[in-house]
Amino acid sequence: MARRSSRARGSASKDRDSAAGFAPASPYVKRHIPFYDILDAEQVARLEAQVDWILQDKGIAFFDDTQALDLWRREGATIGGEDGNIVRASADWIRDLCRKAPPEFTQLARNPERSVAIGGQNQVFAPVYGAPFVRDLENGRRYGDIAAFNDLVRLTYMLPHLHHGGFVTCEPCDVPVSKRHLDMLLAHMTLSDKPHLGAINEMSRAQDSVDMAEIVFGRDVMAEHCVSMGNVNTNSPLLIDKVVTQAIRVYCGRGQGIVVVPFILSGAMGPVTTAASAAQAMAEAMMACAYAQLIRPGAPFVLGNFLSSMSLKSGAPTFGMPEPVISNYVIGQLARRAGLPLRCGGSLTASKIEDGQAAYESADSMHSTMLAGANYVLHAAGWLEGGLCTGFEKLVMDADRLGSYQKVLAQGLDVSDDALARDAYDEVAPGGHFLGCDHTMRNYRDAFYEPQLSNSENVESWEETGAKDMRRRAYDRWTGMLEAYQPPPIDVAIKDALEAFVAKRKAELPDAWY
Repeated sequence: MARRSSRARGSASKDRDSAAGFAPASPYVKRHIPFYDILDAEQVARLEAQVDWILQDKGIAFFDDTQALDLWRREGATIGGEDGNIVRASADWIRDLCRKAPPEFTQLARNPERSVAIGGQNQVFAPVYGAPFVRDLENGRRYGDIAAFNDLVRLTYMLPHLHHGGFVTCEPCDVPVSKRHLDMLLAHMTLSDKPHLGAINEMSRAQDSVDMAEIVFGRDVMAEHCVSMGNVNTNSPLLIDKVVTQAIRVYCGRGQGIVVVPFILSGAMGPVTTAASAAQAMAEAMMACAYAQLIRPGAPFVLGNFLSSMSLKSGAPTFGMPEPVISNYVIGQLARRAGLPLRCGGSLTASKIEDGQAAYESADSMHSTMLAGANYVLHAAGWLEGGLCTGFEKLVMDADRLGSYQKVLAQGLDVSDDALARDAYDEVAPGGHFLGCDHTMRNYRDAFYEPQLSNSENVESWEETGAKDMRRRAYDRWTGMLEAYQPPPIDVAIKDALEAFVAKRKAELPDAWY
């Protein structure tokens, strides 16, 4: 497959590439509009005082990992609590440790043209993560399997507004839990050449991820660059378990990245008030960042936010509501003050299908994520049913909208001489039109974002072409993309080494389904 020579191509070129099975250029977003800071100085001071109070007076439990507690003790933290696992530390010290993490770093991709910069003014979009079910228009809802997973990796590779592969785009439930991370890693590394995450849910699986990344990139490159990251959740409220600390030791110990996300349903894993839950999320994530810097100063770290409201009648999480929207803005502002890259959720919804509820909730969630300045956006496309299900149609529908967000973020308003179009006014008389003038002809290809799935034709044309709604158009699009898919080139020796590693590790591991 010929490499794409340009990072900025017109939509018509992208359409031709997708139709031919090529993956169009998918540069990350370099933001050119201001961040939306929602807090005034007094609110910032009160929230940061609350974060400091949690760090110094309440403390964070480090559960089931004596190695982590021993390190904190040696470094001078206070260890206490009924179970002897509550870590308390000076907030100034924790903030100083957090400042050792880079405010911006690059994760290399197998194809260097697809490497992504995370932090600073950069925003990177990745698909849904962790859903055990998948859904599409023809086959309905079902458990994810390795065939569906591989197809989702292929689609993510081909969608230009998804810059990163994520990892568990769905759970391949037909593969033993003990081995499925190997199949998923192999798929990401061979079916796509975009950057991706690694496994985290057991220490040896994290180690497999790092070892396979070394096969692709080599020990020397890996020693100097971030080529892999893990994404982990704290056990809110105020508890960091060994899944987090062990993943930090594996990834950060090798100079690789870690994303730590407090998953807080306000009213359950955090207080019912958004301010208290947001401060709790900051404290938990900053404590994890400090631990990562004790393991290896300068290790890449992304501070995550997944704060959601919930139905206090049923306990079900709710998405796109005003409280989590505000939390995105709040934690975005606090993360920038802490000097840490930010991860937020993206196109989130509790809806079961791609309906009006899904559209409204996803749009509000993603729009606030965009304006808040999230540097790495997991769940940017494909999320349904509160994260339980990956929708094939939802994936391409969301990705289509990401293109419009990308244009807003990356371009803002152009006020150049050409954009002000004075020559067009010289050519067009009062009461005339600009459709055929030289200025329009120079700019028409890129003047407006052209969504692939929206239908703006008149009703007669729509009816003549089958009166398809967006779900049906999305189904046609993703199935056509898979028919045209061509894998990216990979060095044969690297592919053989990856397959040999996977075969060896699978032979060593017993099947386990939990």
